[in-house]
Amino acid sequence: MTIRIPTLSTKAPWIILPLLLFLMPAAAQGHAYPDHADPKVGATIDMPPAVVRIWFDSELEPLFSSIMVHAVRDNTMVDKRDGHVDSSDPTLLEVSVPPLPPGDYMVYWSVVARDGHRTSGNYTFKIK
Repeated sequence: MTIRIPTLSTKAPWIILPLLLFLMPAAAQGHAYPDHADPKVGATIDMPPAVVRIWFDSELEPLFSSIMVHAVRDNTMVDKRDGHVDSSDPTLLEVSVPPLPPGDYMVYWSVVARDGHRTSGNYTFKIK
């Protein structure tokens, strides 16, 4: 009669499979991250935009999402303080800006995805 002693190689599937199943829900939880923006991240543009827009890879909670545009030279807010999630596209966050003079601008954003996770960040663009 042969007695077989379990080794790590025979235990591995029984250890790894439950671990993977446990970790999968965490991986499936989403955060909203920028997909693209207008003006583009780091862009140098000739004409000032009327609106600054960021599209995200998932739907946003309008009440908990914000966007602001500041002049880099003195960190003053230059947008019209009307930042909002677009009612027809819940992945779009936008804010109006007045005619901006040449210079560097910083866009600050903070969003909450529909699953409740908050992400935030910033990027710059330049007007010639």
